[in-house]
Amino acid sequence: MASVNKVILVGNCGRDPEIRYLPSGQAVANVSIATSSRRKDKNTGESIEDTQWHRVTFYDRLAEIAGEYLKKGRPAYIEGRLKYGKYTDQAGVEKNTVDIIATELQLLGGREGMGGPGEGEDGSQRRAAPAARPSAPAPARTAPAARPASGFDDMDDDIPF
Repeated sequence: MASVNKVILVGNCGRDPEIRYLPSGQAVANVSIATSSRRKDKNTGESIEDTQWHRVTFYDRLAEIAGEYLKKGRPAYIEGRLKYGKYTDQAGVEKNTVDIIATELQLLGGREGMGGPGEGEDGSQRRAAPAARPSAPAPARTAPAARPASGFDDMDDDIPF
């Protein structure tokens, strides 16, 4: 029988990633991701926000990418698997842990705060001038063929993308 251990998170990075390298040279990055949900209290009608914190671990090239681009407050989409563990704290109490071992990372939101081209020294975003398009002769228009009415007949056929 097949089994599945898959987690999908869409949340905000709670702190900058901590990246380290194992003696083998393998990169490891750890980060906290916050996910929030809202609900209404049945008794008071107040909106209540519930935030959950998730410990996420990245390995190899994904760890290097997370260390470079994932920053505190930045939204991210993460796929991975759950890993349960135990440890004994300094007081001798056994504690359980739950980690997410990430297999996919997709940065969400804009490019603000990434420090790349187009960003000013004060962190403000500069906009690049649009690239000039080479001029090409416009195609000759012919009479449109008879089409069944689809409700979109009044739309222009020149879609810009």
